[in-house]
Amino acid sequence: MLIAQITDMHLKAEGELLYDRIDTAGYLERAVAHIAALDPQPDIVIATGDLVEGGKPEEYARLRRLLAPLTMPVFVVPGNHDARDALREGFADHSWLPRSGFLQYAIEDLPLRLIALDTLVPGKGHGELCEERLAWLEARLSERTDVPTLLFMHHPPFACGIAAFDKARLVRGGERLAELVRRHGNVQRLLCGHVHRPIQAIWAGTLASIAPSTAHQSTLDLHDGAPLSMMMEPPAIALHHWTGDGGLVTHVSYVGDFDGPKPFRAL
Repeated sequence: MLIAQITDMHLKAEGELLYDRIDTAGYLERAVAHIAALDPQPDIVIATGDLVEGGKPEEYARLRRLLAPLTMPVFVVPGNHDARDALREGFADHSWLPRSGFLQYAIEDLPLRLIALDTLVPGKGHGELCEERLAWLEARLSERTDVPTLLFMHHPPFACGIAAFDKARLVRGGERLAELVRRHGNVQRLLCGHVHRPIQAIWAGTLASIAPSTAHQSTLDLHDGAPLSMMMEPPAIALHHWTGDGGLVTHVSYVGDFDGPKPFRAL
């Protein structure tokens, strides 16, 4: 099973650029074409938040148009730039998305069980998992303790060393989430977005990872108190390959035109 992860698309309405300079729609269009050209094809695509920039209906309508060329199922969760009701309406035909409340759900008919978590705090940059959301997760994890499970959400629960994002990570509910992951033991991976960089950390006895953005990346600046800034490093997606007995193996796949492939020459 092959899973493509896209994140932090920050899509704007037709004719608008992010920060008046970044064509996030053009970047997403190229990422979609990149996924569509992959061989083998991913079985599913998951999008881990900040799908759009302002949580507006017209942004979600544009998002749907740009994702339309993908023939595999696409599963979405909200980020801090998203709006639950507008997202829900924009994906109204997706039966897996709850009709009310938090946008959390489980996908049961795949080799891996997928559980989506909603970390959105309206109007805030940080994320949280309240008691209601965590109780829902505990119930889901208790249902099928023998099935390999993948959790995906927007805000990472761990510090990555980039000061501005560490202040705006999952700031509430992380300890309880870690306790649930440790207790159940079948969570193969925790997949996140938000930071606009490829990052991995051992967390709560499993591997937690952050995927790069399909558009702009954050600056890799590990100084204390470093200001938030961005770099136009290559856009990319994450590819998670479930090998069965070998677990989940992750690759970063850069979006763009690059020379190759060419055979290695003997040294």
